[in-house]
Amino acid sequence: MTAASMGVAALARAVRTRLVSAREVTEAALARIDAANTALGAFTAVTADRALAEAARVDAAVARGDDPGPLAGVPYAVKNLFDVAGLPTLAGSKINRDRKPAAFDATLVSRLRQAGALLTGTLNMGEFAYDFTGENAHYGPSRNPHDPSRMTGGSSGGSGSAVAAGLVPTALGSDTNGSIRVPASFCGLFGIKPTFGRLSRAGTFAFCPALDHVGPFARSVEDLALVYDAVQGADPDDPACSAGGVEPVTAALGGGIADIRLAVADDYFATDGLPEAAAAMALASDALGVHRRITIPQAARARAAAYIITNTESSALHLETLRTRADDYDPAVRDRMLAGALLPAAWYVQAQRFRHWYAGQCEHLFDALDVVLAPATPCPAPPIGQKTMLLRGEEMLVRPNIGVFTQPISFAGLPVVAVPMATDGPLPMGIQVIAAPWREDHAFRVAAALESAGVTRATVAPSGSLSP
Repeated sequence: MTAASMGVAALARAVRTRLVSAREVTEAALARIDAANTALGAFTAVTADRALAEAARVDAAVARGDDPGPLAGVPYAVKNLFDVAGLPTLAGSKINRDRKPAAFDATLVSRLRQAGALLTGTLNMGEFAYDFTGENAHYGPSRNPHDPSRMTGGSSGGSGSAVAAGLVPTALGSDTNGSIRVPASFCGLFGIKPTFGRLSRAGTFAFCPALDHVGPFARSVEDLALVYDAVQGADPDDPACSAGGVEPVTAALGGGIADIRLAVADDYFATDGLPEAAAAMALASDALGVHRRITIPQAARARAAAYIITNTESSALHLETLRTRADDYDPAVRDRMLAGALLPAAWYVQAQRFRHWYAGQCEHLFDALDVVLAPATPCPAPPIGQKTMLLRGEEMLVRPNIGVFTQPISFAGLPVVAVPMATDGPLPMGIQVIAAPWREDHAFRVAAALESAGVTRATVAPSGSLSP
């Protein structure tokens, strides 16, 4: 097993048992980043000195016989909307280059440090997280390691690129309308968009506070669970964060799914005419023996309401900057925010009322179910710069329609594990494993069952794909 292909669990075991030092792991990760990042556009800042200092602290703990933490010596990186002490929090923008460096780490960054993980840098993203493609007008596109001519998906594009390329075994991203699940699908990774309020967003640059979530990426279910468990916990600095206790999922991964009631989302989520999405769904449902179909009510309306809330809240956060520095925005992002500023207040109120009703309807579905399967994206990663695509026989815009299947789920705040399926196509394709609120453990168990069945694929992209 090469250093690039070693995952979270394997690296932490190796460091804890002194098979390798945290410093050696860090130096290898920094070398990979240096060799590949020009081709991939994944990192916007590399924190080499910090990573080496954190590695020294882990190695010292191991030498003393102290517990270095569950993620001892594991390199990671974060989407550049997470505060990192000493760096300006870019959130993918040109404007934020002028911000003062963050004085403190974001809560999740602090928790990963406490768990023994090593921060190697910050990652490229769509400007202000308003993106599904992974393209950035200021810092260039994040490139898909499986084919650098193609999108990573966004807005956590750098996170998807870095983990899929083996630069780091895990990374943090954010997901408002699909920005973890889309890159996970396009880059062939596992990812978790937890229940709204499960993980703290303190120290992150807000996009749409009513819908923003944060979570990690990884290349195995166990790795994802280890990182997810490490960052859980109440946080008074995020008013939306649950005051409930930590609910670990790692120990439950081997519990099987005999007691889990499964169904496939139909109607709005049907994959007719979308061959790659249909193949991914068929592979998952056949492996699990799922034949039941259910309808998530008013999913199309939920997507429309999600757009209204997203546009309204994001524009409200940017009004002053839109007035004073409009030319410094990506024109596509600026125009969406300007449109949001003009939406009637009554539309926003009605969208929030509908959201309350819709979330209740989704929760009601789980009276008779535990997990629902749905496609993650309608297609594999399109070429960078592609503006339209064919969906069910109709030519549609790429940017808004990549999230056609993810938006209705995050709108209800439901937890989702994104799972990469081992389809026959040349590019990755993923599905969503959706659970009831606060039952991430159910989603993880189903993801683990799919992995055990041998129908998932989350491998490091071949090194040959990293040429410019």
